[in-house]
Amino acid sequence: KFFDIKCRAAGLEPDAVVLVATIRALKYNGGVPKKDLNQENMEALSKGIANLEKHIENLHKYGVPVVVTLNAFITDTEEEIDFVRNFCKERNCEFALSQVWEKGGEGGIELAKAILNTIETNESNFKPLYDVNQPIRDKITCIAKEIYGADEVIFAPAAEKQIDRLESQGYGNLPICMAKNQY
Repeated sequence: KFFDIKCRAAGLEPDAVVLVATIRALKYNGGVPKKDLNQENMEALSKGIANLEKHIENLHKYGVPVVVTLNAFITDTEEEIDFVRNFCKERNCEFALSQVWEKGGEGGIELAKAILNTIETNESNFKPLYDVNQPIRDKITCIAKEIYGADEVIFAPAAEKQIDRLESQGYGNLPICMAKNQY
């Protein structure tokens, strides 16, 4: 939404993007129950990291260099952190550990340096995902397929009617603000 709406409206072309993750969330995505998230679980982490990979892929579609930062928890192990660090390195993403919660501003220095390094050593070729002058159905289909991984988009009759009305009223050339459907 930031890239497709805000950047267009404000004429912004980001130099980099910071993708924030936690070991806990990645393990949760890998199937670990909430009560067990404080325990090391490399198997779940290796499954759950697919979620991070999809986010990285999506951001690369916009042509912007990606910095991945882990918000550190005291329960994160070195093996887990190294796993994510290496995962990011293999995908040409800068990695930084953010320890701001634990160390205050001092804990954000690694992230700040990673962002600066990324901006200085990588060129941003920012491009929005779709042309705003495409028909609304095409823009929605593009987002659903490219970002959310849909195979196809089927519009309900009520949605078809609403899209037709929006386009006939001259709103067809606006960017799309879409909420993800988890089903």
